[in-house]
Amino acid sequence: MRKAPDTIPWVTKAAHFATNLVARGVILAALTMPSKMRGRVMGWMMAHVIGPLAGYRKRARAHVAMILPHLPSAEQKRIADTSLYNAGRTVIENYATRDLLDQQKNAAISGAGFAALSEARAKGRPALLVSGHFGNYEAVRAALIGRGFDVGGLYRDMSNPYFNAHYVQTLQALGGPVFAQDRAGMAGFLRHLKSGGQLVLLFDQHVENAPILDFLGKPAHTSTSAAELALRYDASLIPFYGIRQPDGLSFASVLEAPIPHSDPVTMTQALNDSLRARILENPEQWFWVARRWRANRIT
Repeated sequence: MRKAPDTIPWVTKAAHFATNLVARGVILAALTMPSKMRGRVMGWMMAHVIGPLAGYRKRARAHVAMILPHLPSAEQKRIADTSLYNAGRTVIENYATRDLLDQQKNAAISGAGFAALSEARAKGRPALLVSGHFGNYEAVRAALIGRGFDVGGLYRDMSNPYFNAHYVQTLQALGGPVFAQDRAGMAGFLRHLKSGGQLVLLFDQHVENAPILDFLGKPAHTSTSAAELALRYDASLIPFYGIRQPDGLSFASVLEAPIPHSDPVTMTQALNDSLRARILENPEQWFWVARRWRANRIT
């Protein structure tokens, strides 16, 4: 669980405060810009300033080269750098909550999973919507909220408590209940699920001691908790994606057919395979910075 500010050593606390001051200033400045401009500015900042300074660009390029070694070096670098650009755009889009909700309220939603989700809601049956750090996953949640779905989310507190405070406010502003990954948050998360609610989970993060499954051809510790919850509460397990379109501003909201219930490992591998297919179609839209492949000490 994230430490409270008064329990953090003063040096770390000062560094967190300064980092948040800069980040918050950049975000607030971007929010004063027209939507098209703010996305380009934040994308450029992440790709050309923040990413290189923080070591993100180097790590992303290394991951792309490891997973897609058959591509020319120039294409590998383009994918990694564009993924940082997408991440910057995503951050500011999600902070501009009202604009995102307005944009997505009438956006089309495709895929067999949308009918399955609607049926689950009609029957009072819970549903877990599962995705990765790909495109803009919150664009799909905004589209569903615009259609009256009470879609909640689960989030992990950031290590910087100052940044975390306004980050959580942004998640809450989108609509639908959001829950922290702590004891109280998980209790609320499970109550919402058991009551027939819909919840969003991102599963493409390294989880120590989780089962090692295949992800993009490499072993990766992968949490099976989404599949376990789906089995325990008879919830639909639906992969979903907010795929950024060529204009850079709009999204294709896709809900794939639910993963058949079997066992947690088989179901989670199916989620990995679903995300793999999306990444290979649009590799620049996945967050290559993530330290995803620690299972064999590759990264």
